[in-house]
Amino acid sequence: MLNTVGTPWLWASFAAIIVVMLAVDLLLQGRKGAQTMTLKQAACWSLVWVSLALLFNAGFWYYLNATAGRAVADTQALAFLTGYLIEKALAVDNVFVWLMLFSYFAIPAHLQRRVLILGVLGAIVLRTIMIFAGSWLISQFSWLLYLFGAFLLFTGIKMALAKEDGAAIGDKPLVKWLRSHLRMTDNLEGERFFVRRNGVLFATPLLLVLILVELSDVIFAVDSIPAIFAVTTDPFIVLTSNLFAIMGLRAMYFLLANVAERFSMLKYGLSVILVFIGIKMLIVDFYHIPIAISLGVVAGILLLTLLINAWVNHRNDVKSRNTP
Repeated sequence: MLNTVGTPWLWASFAAIIVVMLAVDLLLQGRKGAQTMTLKQAACWSLVWVSLALLFNAGFWYYLNATAGRAVADTQALAFLTGYLIEKALAVDNVFVWLMLFSYFAIPAHLQRRVLILGVLGAIVLRTIMIFAGSWLISQFSWLLYLFGAFLLFTGIKMALAKEDGAAIGDKPLVKWLRSHLRMTDNLEGERFFVRRNGVLFATPLLLVLILVELSDVIFAVDSIPAIFAVTTDPFIVLTSNLFAIMGLRAMYFLLANVAERFSMLKYGLSVILVFIGIKMLIVDFYHIPIAISLGVVAGILLLTLLINAWVNHRNDVKSRNTP
């Protein structure tokens, strides 16, 4: 039996909120024929999704405060906020991968809509399955937390030391394998993933992009979900913080679409966060780092990374202006 603060009422409320948010995302943001979001629209929608997550956390705190006491409410609400912040930060890297995929395969902005919608829906399903599976495994085999900790420590160090991969996406073994096993058209066919020619079914390059988008989310989930397990193993908090962060991915994509190159230092900040969380999991039997401190460390690392990034960008801008 999984240990969770999630009561049937809380689970039902969360499910209802997600359904409404999906409906809003699909009906208002995802109208067929709609073009890409403007920067202003993306910023406004991003603010809406973040505000909804914070309002949910406030309601979550209020409910626990009334039913379980102030101490429990404070601890669990901080756990949600920490998990949400971690997932939101790691999601930025995921968005950058989407940008590279759309750029390499030359997917026009008006055709990205369907891939992004299905990408988010697929992420919700995959994350839900992975979180419940992970929570159950940890409840049965607590030593898995050490394995997750070692994995995050390794991943963080590898991320910081990794050099830019100059190989084109089309030269990656996975992409070559997919192309060799899919009967594929040479050109895009609008928003369609399949077309039939002379009675033969062909996949379009848009299907290949969708597969790569879904695979990229699985890869990033392997990092982000264990990272939140370092904060709490409660499946309700892990799932809610994850899905609230995912719901804003489409707006975040359009918000960062034109400024991705301005976040060159982000990977170092994320690597430090993963190393910190990995160490936190490995030393849990010797010293338990309070959730409030974990939240402060993660927020501090992100803030410092943004400040360093701003300084680097300013220095590069000055250099480019002074270069004849």
